[in-house]
Amino acid sequence: MRKILRMRGTAWGVLLLLVLGNIGAWAFSNRPATLERPWSGTIAGVAFNPYGPNQDPTEGRHPSRADIARDLDVVAPYVLSVRSYSALNGLEAIPELAADRGLLVTAGAWLAQDPAANEQEIVSLVRIARANSNVKRVMVGNEVMYRGDLEASQLAEYVQRVKRQVNVPVSTAEPPYVWLEHPELAEAVDFITIHLLPYWEKVPIEQAMNQVLNEYNRIKAAYPGKHILIGEVGWPSDGAYRGGAEASLVNQATFIRNFLNLAGEQRWDFYIMEAFDQPWKRVLGGPVEANWGIWDAGRNLKFPMQGGVLEVPSWRVLCAVATAFAFLPMFWFVLRRNDLRPGGQLFYGALILTVSNVLVWTWAEAMTAGMGTMSTVAFGILITAQVILLAVMLIDGLELTEVVWTARYKRRFQPLRGDLSGYTPKVSIHVPCYNEPAHMVIETLNRLAAMGYPNFEVLVIDNNTKDEAVWKPLEEHCAKLGPNFRFFHLPKWPGYKAGALNFALAVTAPDAEVVAVIDSDYQVTPDWLCATIPYFKNPKVAFVQSPQDYREWEHDPFHRMINWEYQGFFKIGMVQRNERNAIIQHGTMTLIRTQVLKDVGWWAEWCICEDAELGLRLFEEGYESVYMPDSFGQGLVPDSFAGYKTQRFRWAYGAVQIIKRHWREFLPSGKRLTGMQKYHFVTGWLPWFADAAHMAFVIGGIIWSIGLLTLPRWFEFPPTVFLFPTLSVFFFKVLVGLWLYEARVECRFIDKVSAAIAGMALTHTVGRAVWQGLFTKGRPFVRTPKCEDQPALIQGLLNAREEAALMVGLWIAAWAVAWFEGGNNRDAYIWSLMLVVQSFPYIAALFVSTLNALPHGKASTADAAPAPAPAGTAD
Repeated sequence: MRKILRMRGTAWGVLLLLVLGNIGAWAFSNRPATLERPWSGTIAGVAFNPYGPNQDPTEGRHPSRADIARDLDVVAPYVLSVRSYSALNGLEAIPELAADRGLLVTAGAWLAQDPAANEQEIVSLVRIARANSNVKRVMVGNEVMYRGDLEASQLAEYVQRVKRQVNVPVSTAEPPYVWLEHPELAEAVDFITIHLLPYWEKVPIEQAMNQVLNEYNRIKAAYPGKHILIGEVGWPSDGAYRGGAEASLVNQATFIRNFLNLAGEQRWDFYIMEAFDQPWKRVLGGPVEANWGIWDAGRNLKFPMQGGVLEVPSWRVLCAVATAFAFLPMFWFVLRRNDLRPGGQLFYGALILTVSNVLVWTWAEAMTAGMGTMSTVAFGILITAQVILLAVMLIDGLELTEVVWTARYKRRFQPLRGDLSGYTPKVSIHVPCYNEPAHMVIETLNRLAAMGYPNFEVLVIDNNTKDEAVWKPLEEHCAKLGPNFRFFHLPKWPGYKAGALNFALAVTAPDAEVVAVIDSDYQVTPDWLCATIPYFKNPKVAFVQSPQDYREWEHDPFHRMINWEYQGFFKIGMVQRNERNAIIQHGTMTLIRTQVLKDVGWWAEWCICEDAELGLRLFEEGYESVYMPDSFGQGLVPDSFAGYKTQRFRWAYGAVQIIKRHWREFLPSGKRLTGMQKYHFVTGWLPWFADAAHMAFVIGGIIWSIGLLTLPRWFEFPPTVFLFPTLSVFFFKVLVGLWLYEARVECRFIDKVSAAIAGMALTHTVGRAVWQGLFTKGRPFVRTPKCEDQPALIQGLLNAREEAALMVGLWIAAWAVAWFEGGNNRDAYIWSLMLVVQSFPYIAALFVSTLNALPHGKASTADAAPAPAPAGTAD
């Protein structure tokens, strides 16, 4: 009892530490920025656009009179004057409503390339200037020259027309360079209106005030007799980096406060850009266009004019939501997993919190108002993809936690060597083969004959091999080995490997209690059956599985790296799955209780992974399995990268076949599998679906890049909050893989790295298999080549041609985005970096394929005759 209480006390301590640590991390990363110059006065003026989140002038959705009145109520306590930009579509009511609140108005007319629309604007502007005494000046056009909509002479003519009809000063607003290049325009206006927006000039926030002062003084020096109005001055709170200019809330607050103090000292006339965030502008130029307001789109003041400023004012709410979202799974894990050391509970609890934080942060970012249809769809896809990636991250993290920090194991099985105590049930060993090199199979049979187990038979089933010269030596050799070795040649037999195994099961000796299956290239140890058969004394055990192991890989770099890639699954994944009686059955080095095999329906000829499917059926019937990581036999790794890919394609495609047939059992309502069996089968295959998502993301990324370059109105750069987790998950998986290998697989560091590269090289193959498995009903059984001649270099490159094409596509897209959209746009470079990182699996595939194509010495060459065709049935 004391031990239990002590363990519970430790768990509660871990929980408390995790929650406090998370709150502390949020608080530390959201410390208020201390700004040097507060502001306590009234603002001279603000640019006033009363469009709300669901309004858009480009689509004819304009604010109502009530909307305008509401917005004027928001700004009235803080400002003396407002500047409007149009005199149509209801905005002509601004002066009247502003007068009711004691506000002055600089009224504007929007001019563009349409003469008829310009005429309507001018007529309305004149009318409201005459009708409202609080209109103290008017603005004929805004950045018309900057956009190139009118010539200077045309704009000057509009200005002169208005001047003749109103009794207030008239101007037009342009950037400083336009005034310097067009003195004739300066002569036409009563005062000069300039826009000073250092962010667009790529000026760092630290130098912004100097830039404002210098630009103002340049215009003042050029036109000493003219009054100068700063028509727009401000800084965005969100958006892309431009050179050293960072759009952020703290920088916006810094700029506005500093400018208000500077303007007071210089006695400048100005309008802050702008009153409210304008979500509709997002489609014009991305997030930055929408985020210049002092108030957000919900009409909330974004920062105080005095005291510290928070970059994320709502961080406390986000922290609370993330902590609450993570608390139940974290609580369940820490209290339930008392088999883990406290370090493991702390590590995985922190990982759960991290995932929760990322999801909440991402979701909050995705809820930004003003996204267009394309952006909304893209962000929805990104969030979905991120959920999948973070789920994979949690799965990998749990495996790492259990490997490194498990204090005790419940299901550890060891070879039972020694006295068999009279328990020697007959074993029927089935060796399926098709077009296999005779010398290879003969060596397999010789090793079987040398076993020390006293009671077994061997059935060699050669199906569909056409060349008698290939299978005849096997028949002759079986005859030499005696009556316990039986050979069957099936000229035309359906069902591929499963069909051959079902034939073997039909002709198995009636007294054989156990069926064993090995691939035709496996050379078993003499004690294989002696060390494993005793586990069948337990009537609940339906099958005993030994790991796949390999030989003759040491001297070939390609063989070496894929050998170590295989070892990771059998020394890490299978060991952990065995703890929950949830291993994957493999079609080699496996032993199955004969009657049970028949009772559950024999081998499934509809599935190209008949072995894994059988294992799942056995679990559904409530049977147990035994897995021990000790090697009892070694086969040959695929000779070529093409063979390596073919094998993995079959595994992934078969997994999708199995899921499509058995999916109901993986649901919470499924009754035939335990919860942890469901977990291991689903999470074991989920990374393959992540590879399929990667494939879709790559193609989508290339298409999106084309959209960024050709249709910028509809496509924008995703926020970095979506991209950094994607990159982080990639590197997390690499780190976890190396850590797991360090804990379980005894090999050199270079072998650990090469195994990771080999696994990464299969990303495209697995993704393609998953997509094809989802949308097709069945594919022929695809053999894994063994004893294959080394391919030429060009063939090695062709083996990765799809991967190479996608790699080149990603690189071209990354280069094009960086070249045409980069410059000083940080978001463009981050997107390009993401595209390059997404190409890593394709680089790995090209590297592995090329490595395989290079000439290397092979240990098996001396004792291996050339094979006439690819062969093999290994899993």
